[in-house]
Amino acid sequence: MTGDGLFDIARSAEVVNARIDDSVSPRLADVMRVVTRHAHAAIKEAAITQDEWMAAIGFLTQTGHMSNDWRQEFVLLSDVLGISMLVDGLNHQRPAGATENTVLGPFHVANAPRRQLGDSISADNKGEPTLVIGRVTDTAGRPIAGATLDVWQANDDGFYDVQQPDAQPKWNLRGVFETDAEGRYWFTSVKPRFYPIPDDGPVGTLLRALGRHPFRPAHLHFIVGAPGYDEAVTHIFVPDCPYLHQDPVFGVKPSLIADFQHTVDKAEQGQYGFSGPFWKVEWNFILDGARP
Repeated sequence: MTGDGLFDIARSAEVVNARIDDSVSPRLADVMRVVTRHAHAAIKEAAITQDEWMAAIGFLTQTGHMSNDWRQEFVLLSDVLGISMLVDGLNHQRPAGATENTVLGPFHVANAPRRQLGDSISADNKGEPTLVIGRVTDTAGRPIAGATLDVWQANDDGFYDVQQPDAQPKWNLRGVFETDAEGRYWFTSVKPRFYPIPDDGPVGTLLRALGRHPFRPAHLHFIVGAPGYDEAVTHIFVPDCPYLHQDPVFGVKPSLIADFQHTVDKAEQGQYGFSGPFWKVEWNFILDGARP
């Protein structure tokens, strides 16, 4: 460092970090030192010009202006850069066999309706009928009674209800279920389909500039939890989706790819209350004991 506190290109990060007062939170000081050091190093390595830096500031400004109560453009930016998955992965490392986390996404809505086991979450009657059935257990295979499953998905047109408040019924394709005494759950919905993340803002402009597409592979969202267990924020993915290996938010993990079976057997249709062919996916969630 120069010793007089004045800016110096060669030691730019060190000069800035030296201004952090000893009285601030040690964690804040540590994080800001790392961020400043890597930001300065990146600007030097890429030899960022004045015009490029002003364009970056303009991009971030537009990202802020695009954000509102139901659309968080900064979350979207974090997602498409793989940062959301990185932070989530570092903070939710679980033992082998436990259900893995993936990104929450920007369209979760709290306080969805509580539904009875076997209910349908589809209110617009679009799409191919689908049965989702399974169990919630701990890592030793013991059933977890009373576990909650908060589930949501896009409709057959590729939109969540909050994206089309005038076109979709409220709470369409959303619901909260509770497992029975044997840890079982089941409900009906429609087969998920792929859809584009919102690409009419600065994040969409960035994707196009990078030659990337906006299509998320078909999936259902889940938040699965029970007292005393580490909550799982996760998806299950449709295996035949053309975008399965090209998720723009990097949310796909091999352990989350499900097996959707097309069921034409009339006896099984009658057993589950369907009047014709339907899709069936059996999926078990395995929760890890909560850590301090």
